[in-house]
Amino acid sequence: MSVVTSAPARKGRVPELLLLVLALATGLLAYFLVHIGTGGTGLPDRFPMIAGISAAVVLVAHLAIRWTAPYADPILFPSALLLNGLGLAMIYRIDVADETNAVKSQLQLTAVSIVLMMVTVLVLRNHRILRNYMWVSLVAGILLLLLPLVPGLGRAVYGARIWISIAGFSFQPAELAKIFFAVFFAAYLAQERDNLSLAGPKILGMRFPKLRHFLPILLAWALSMGVLAFQKDFGTALLFFGMFVALLYVATERISWLVIGGVLAAGGIFAIVQMVPHIQARFVVWLRALDPDVYDAQYGSYQLVQGLFGMASGGLFGTGFGEGYPSKSFAANSDFIIASFGEEIGLTGLLALLAVYLIIVMRGIRTAVHLRDGFGKLLATGLSFTIALQCFIVVGGVTRLIPLTGLAMPFLAHGGSALLTNWIVIGLLLRMSDASRRPANTDPLPPKEMLEGIDEASPDEEVPVEPEETESDSQLTEVVRIK
Repeated sequence: MSVVTSAPARKGRVPELLLLVLALATGLLAYFLVHIGTGGTGLPDRFPMIAGISAAVVLVAHLAIRWTAPYADPILFPSALLLNGLGLAMIYRIDVADETNAVKSQLQLTAVSIVLMMVTVLVLRNHRILRNYMWVSLVAGILLLLLPLVPGLGRAVYGARIWISIAGFSFQPAELAKIFFAVFFAAYLAQERDNLSLAGPKILGMRFPKLRHFLPILLAWALSMGVLAFQKDFGTALLFFGMFVALLYVATERISWLVIGGVLAAGGIFAIVQMVPHIQARFVVWLRALDPDVYDAQYGSYQLVQGLFGMASGGLFGTGFGEGYPSKSFAANSDFIIASFGEEIGLTGLLALLAVYLIIVMRGIRTAVHLRDGFGKLLATGLSFTIALQCFIVVGGVTRLIPLTGLAMPFLAHGGSALLTNWIVIGLLLRMSDASRRPANTDPLPPKEMLEGIDEASPDEEVPVEPEETESDSQLTEVVRIK
C-alpha cells in the first residue's frame, strides 16, 4: 500500500531576501541610468546615503514579516518594491526635465508606506477578525467617499471633486475607501452566499435572485453612480462597482450576476453621460481624440494625444532612461506615467511592467484559493481584483481603450494616497498568504472573542450535505407511509 505525503510548506525567507535585493538593485540602477541619460556624471547626489537607507528599511521590513508571518508569500513584497523603485526613477526623470523635486516627497512616502505595510502585518494577527467589522467598514467607506463633498474640506481637480485638503496636505479618500468596501463586500457575501446563489427563479437557464436579495447590488450600483454624478469620478465608480460584481460572481458562481451587473453599469453610465457635461466631455475626448476641434479645445484631447505620440516614439525597446521627452505629456509623473515609461522603455518594457502586476494579482488569487475560510477567500480575491481592475482602467485610459479616468497606477504614479493604500493592501495579502500557506496543524487559534461571526466549521472539518429530495423519492416515501 502506497502512502501519499504532502510536501512541507516552505517559509520563503531566503527567496524573499534574494528577490528584495534584486528589486532594490533594479530600482537603484534605473535611478543611476536616469542620471547618466540626462547628462549627469558619476553617481547622483547622495546616492550612497539613499541606497543605504533604502536597504535598511527593506531589511527591517523583511525581518519583521518573516518574524510575525513566516509563511507569507515571498514574492508579493519584492514585486511591489520593484514597481515602486521604478516609479521613483521615472518621477526623478520628470523632475530633471521640469526642474521640480517631486521625488523627494514620494521617497519619504515610500518609507512611510512600507512601515504601514509592516504595521498591518504585525497588528492584524488573524484576518478573520475583520469579518466582525462588516457594517463598520461600510459606514467608514461611505464617509470617506463623502468627505470631498464637505464645504471647505474637499476640492476639485480637473473637474473631479475627489480630493480633501488638510493642513496643506492633499489626500484622496476613495483610495482608502476601497479597502473598507472590500472588507464589507467579502463579509456580506460570505454571510449571504447561499441566499444569493440558490434562491430565486430560473430564467433562460440562469438563476436570478429574489427581490430582497437583489437589494444589495442595487445599493452598490446607486452608490457607484452617485460617486460618478456628484464627484465626477468615472474611475472610482467603475472600480467599486466592478469589484462588487466580481465578488458576487466568485461567491455565487452565477453568470446571472455578471449579466445584471453589466446591464446596470451600462444603463447607469449612459444616463449620467447625458446629464453630466464633464463626463460627457470625457467620452467625446475618448471617441474623437484626433479631431482638430477636440484636439484644440479647452480640456480637449491634446494631453491624451501627446501621451500617444510619446509611446509611439518609444517603439519596441524605447529611447532609454533619460533619452526621451516624457515631460511633454500632461501629468507625466502621475496620470500619464505609463506613457512616460512607454516612451523610454518601449513596448517590451511596458509588457514587463504589466507582467509584474500580473504576478502580484496571481499570487493574491493563489492565496485566496488556498485559504480555509470563505471570508478570507473573498477578501483576498477582492483586493487582488482591485489591483488588476485599477491597472486596466489606467492603462486603458492612456491607450484610449476606455475613457480617461483620474485613477493612479498602483506603486508607479506620484501621489501619496494611492501609494499608502496599495502598500496596506500588500500587507493584508501578506498576512492572508501566511494563513493560506501555513500547515493546518501549526495554525495558531485566535482568542474566542475574535472568532465571533466566523464560520463554525473548522478548516479540516467536513460538513455533511443532505441530498436534495427528488420527486421519485417523495413518492417512495408516501408509499412506505401507506404500507
